[in-house]
This record gives sequence, C-alpha cells and structure tokens, in this order.
Amino acid sequence: MRILLTGASGFIGQHLLHALLAEGHHVVCAVRRVKPSSDPRLSYIHADFTNDTGKSAWLARLSGIDAVVNTVGIFREQGAQTFEALHVRAPRALFAACAESDDVHMVLQLSALGADEGAETPYHLSKKAADDYLASLPIRSCIVQPSLVYGADGTSARVFKAMASMPAAVRFGDAPQLVQPIHVDDVVAAIVALLRQRLYVDQAELFPRTTRRIALAGPQALPFIDYLAALRAAMGMGRLRVVKLPAGLARFLARFGRWLPGGLLDPDALRMLDRGNTADAGPTLRLLGRPPRTIASFITDAAAERARAKLDWLLPVLRGSIVVVWIFTAIVSAFVYPVQESYELLARTGIPENLRPLMLYGASAFDLALGLGILFVKRRRWLWLAQLALIGFYTVVIAWKLPEFLVHPYGPLTKNLPMLAAIWLLYELDGKETI
Repeated sequence: MRILLTGASGFIGQHLLHALLAEGHHVVCAVRRVKPSSDPRLSYIHADFTNDTGKSAWLARLSGIDAVVNTVGIFREQGAQTFEALHVRAPRALFAACAESDDVHMVLQLSALGADEGAETPYHLSKKAADDYLASLPIRSCIVQPSLVYGADGTSARVFKAMASMPAAVRFGDAPQLVQPIHVDDVVAAIVALLRQRLYVDQAELFPRTTRRIALAGPQALPFIDYLAALRAAMGMGRLRVVKLPAGLARFLARFGRWLPGGLLDPDALRMLDRGNTADAGPTLRLLGRPPRTIASFITDAAAERARAKLDWLLPVLRGSIVVVWIFTAIVSAFVYPVQESYELLARTGIPENLRPLMLYGASAFDLALGLGILFVKRRRWLWLAQLALIGFYTVVIAWKLPEFLVHPYGPLTKNLPMLAAIWLLYELDGKETI
C-alpha cells in the first residue's frame, strides 16, 4: 500500500515510519525539510502544517495514495506552530482532501487520550476539533488516542526519567493524577494492526464508511508519582523520596514550569495531569494479540538509562553554576572590589595606566556577556571554547605576572582546573543526544 505519513520526523512518526517499511508498505513522508532516500519504498514531499491549511494544497499530494496517517502534534505552542494551525486547520484541510480523493480510502488520525467531551485545555480541545471533523466526513477513518507514551528517545520520557533519578520528586497537589503509560512500540504495533485490518479488504465495503475511536493504554493505571517510582526502580535505583506540594502552591509554580529543565510543566499540563489519563486496556490487548508491555520492561539497559537520566538534570545544574560564576565575577569586578586595587594588579601585569579602566570594565562586560550567553544562546559550543580560551589565558598570565597566586592558600588559580574540566565536559556534550 502507498501511505502518506505526516509528522514522520516526530517521535511517534519516526517509529511508525520504520514499522510501515518493515511491513512492506510504500511510504510518502510529508515533511518541511525534504531529503533524498535510497530506499525505493520511501520518498519525501514538502508540506508545512503552519501554511498548508487549504484543501487544494493537499489534493495533488494524494494522487496514488491508498491511506493517510497523520501524526503531527505539538504539546506547547511556539511561534507559528500553534494548536489552531497544526491540530485543527491543516488536518481539516488534509481530511477534506482525503474525502474528495478518488484514491484514498482510509485515514488514521493520531490524537490523544482526553480529547473527548471532557476536554478543557487548548491541546485537548484542538485535537478533539480535528477528530470530530474527520468523524463527520464520508471516509473510512480511525482515531487513535494513546495514553502517556514512553520511548527511550521521547522528550517526555527523558524528562520523567530525569525526575525519577533526582534525590527527591515533587508531587504537585492532591489529585490522584492517574496515568496508564504505554510503550511507543505498542502504539506503533497497534497502528500497523489497524492499517492491516482496514486496508486488506476488497472494495465491496466490508467495513462501512464510519469512524472508529480507539484508546491505547498500558496494562496498569497508577498515580503519576508511582510511575516515576517505577521508572526509578527499572533504572536500578532505590526508593523514590517524595516532596508533596499543596494544590495552590503547585498551580502557582506551574506558571513558571516551562523554564524548568524539560519545560513540560505548565498550568495546562497540570490540569491534564489532575484530570487523569486512563482507559480500558482491552482494545490495545486485542489489537496487539498480547498484553501491552509493563513499565518494568520499558527500560532494557538500566545502567545506561540511569547515567543518561542523571546527566539530563545534572548538566543544567552545572551550566547554571557556571552562569552564576561569570555574572557574579562581572558584578564583583565592576562594582564591589576596590577599583584602585584592581588597577594595581593590572599595573603589575604590564597594562598601561590609560588602558586600565578599559581592561577592568571591558573584562567585566565580557564576563557578563558570557554568563548571559550561556543562558540565552541555543548553540553554545563556541561559547564553551571562548571560556576555555579566556580562563586559560587568565591562568597563564596570572601565574607568570602574579606568581603569589599559585601558592595562595585559597587556591584561586588551581581552582581554575576543575572549572576548565567542567567547561570542557559541557563543550563535548552540548548539542549531542545526551544533553
């Protein structure tokens, strides 16, 4: 079968792409950045859900397509990537084109558990709007609504494992916060099974042109804090310590949650967590032909996952400490330490008198810029190199011109060594998969 897959570069989309190819399908990936493919069963076409919100934009792309699978989704809006555009307008245009196409006879929409009559948040409401529109069209369709999805390469899973590996976890409020995690491999296997059921029928309409909504959930519903404890146990760690926050304080802190490592917590996320995210696991079991994977089996390499989980929160702590060092140094140098004493030290290093103010305040401004750069610049590798060069230069000059600092009891120069090692570590890992 020729399947048009949207969201192929996303977390679930990538896993589904590999499964569809393994199943023998021909897959056309609609992506923003087209790339070449050496696999004759795989091709890419350009599509942008932020702009392709008209039916005509999709009709030409559906020529020769038997089925469409839409996995595009965002958890938080950013710039032009809004819920209205990505979850509502573009999917509606795509679905309308599918209903009009002479080739497409099956649409599968990846939605979310909670996108139902009880939906309250913009995320769930936008998903429900697309689901309901698809259900109203005269085309065979299936709306898949997975619960919390785990995958070793998933953003949310990494955040949850990092939370589970911390010295203590925070319980936000008093609601049960039930979740029913399902492994991404089970989600993909269920979708492939649905396509197999719905595609391999003759054209005599063995299945009516109706919409089927299917919840996908793991075998066990449990409080979210217990899910973290289960992940911690699967990583080979001890008992999870829990700090309980009152509901009011939890809602207040959620306002600032997007600036925390991982950035998943915000008021809407807390509302969805408080509502719960559970369903009957029976449909999942029937699609898979076996029970879905348990949480204990999610993690297959405990040592590797434990190390990665700890790095995911320890590295931000390390970055933050270096930010504090640069900003604090800038403030102390410019406003706190006696200026005349600073000038005397600069004089001993050979700086002419007329250049000393420029050197003092220029160095302070540069230190401040480095600290702010670490906070706000996304691509930081050049910043780490600049810091290594600057600290190395300072260390050599001071050791040569002010040798007493080499044997100072507080070790101001020798303490540069762990600072250099920490920055080197951040340089090596920044932009890599582990950070």
